Amino acid sequence: MKKILLPLATLVAAGAVAVGSGATFTSTSANTISSVTAGTLSQTNSKDKAAIFTATDIKPGDTATGSLTITNTGSLPAKFSLTETASTNTFAASSMTMVITNTTTNKVVFSGPFGDLVDGVKTDLGEVAPKAANSYTFSAKLAASAPNDDQGKVATAAFQWDSVQVENPAS
Repeated sequence: MKKILLPLATLVAAGAVAVGSGATFTSTSANTISSVTAGTLSQTNSKDKAAIFTATDIKPGDTATGSLTITNTGSLPAKFSLTETASTNTFAASSMTMVITNTTTNKVVFSGPFGDLVDGVKTDLGEVAPKAANSYTFSAKLAASAPNDDQGKVATAAFQWDSVQVENPAS
């Protein structure tokens, strides 16, 4: 009987050690709440819904000048453009000219006869970073050689500034 009990006692002791140890390794990690917020696209115009300049009683050789500032107030970079939405020029050909200059970059945006920006066609002004501002000067000049027939003539133009988000580059 001793021969049977000794192996049985050994098995019981081994089982107790295996059941009693129960040690296992564990690990955990966590993340906070993930979120996504859309960027914004907005702009301000220092002369929104106002004339850039108004000149009356100009004479040959006079220049009318006005300035404004366009600011990308959004959080996204944007491509800006300028569109002449309507124009009239009753002066003789080449008598009334206009120059539009981005005075921030010192780049001429347009130079030619007043109203020669094609109505409804966007003129690319380039990419503007968030919170960046660009100032523009508009100068309209009645040529010193304007003919006598230009007396009482009128030139008008209306403009619109647009911005479109810059597309993400292809990955």
